[in-house]
Amino acid sequence: MAEELFRQDAYLKSCEATVVAVDDKGIRLDRTVFYPTGGGQPGDCGTLTLVDGRSVAIADAVKADGDIAHVPAQGAAPPAVGDTVTVTVDWQRRYRHMRMHTALHVMSAVIKGNVTGGQVSADKSRLDFNLGAEVPTREHVTQEVNRLIGLDRPVTPRWISDEELAARPELVKTMSVRPPSGAGQVRLLEIDGIDLQACGGTHVARTSEIGSVECVKVENKGKMNRRFIIALAD
Repeated sequence: MAEELFRQDAYLKSCEATVVAVDDKGIRLDRTVFYPTGGGQPGDCGTLTLVDGRSVAIADAVKADGDIAHVPAQGAAPPAVGDTVTVTVDWQRRYRHMRMHTALHVMSAVIKGNVTGGQVSADKSRLDFNLGAEVPTREHVTQEVNRLIGLDRPVTPRWISDEELAARPELVKTMSVRPPSGAGQVRLLEIDGIDLQACGGTHVARTSEIGSVECVKVENKGKMNRRFIIALAD
């Protein structure tokens, strides 16, 4: 299994790695800065650069058999097993995902309801909620999310045991996706004084890095299900 450097430091843009396998699912490395698709967050894209200077475009990163497969772009010739490569993530895209994902955590603290689904993207992101008769307006959501962002609170990952998580079900807000368990520990994401929940994604270090956001649309997705779509102001 690849060493998941992005879980230790989401701001790492590149690393040196060795190719350990190449198969129909992609290129396996001994370590990587690429986040694989999961938890509503897209997989990273970027490049693998060989010692001779040849660059292999990576279109996606996915989970495969408990490992991470780096999917080469169509027509890209993969490196060989044993090759040393420089792994470089598309930082502009990743950083927008980090800002968006953190903004969704803030929004989940503003809207009081069970989260039924969500999706992160560089342009627009969403959370779906089970709500009763009172559905907040997009203007209210925009105002409150930006107010909390403006507090400039630290955003910190930490770990708890499987047993601790089982004893605190409120830490799992998303009804449709359960955090991986069975490894002994589960990763939490804490926004100081605002939110605490299980999450394995990548996030910014402080809420101020998110910048201003706007709730651009509220959609009716069922009797109680409402979808809130946000966009970064820039």
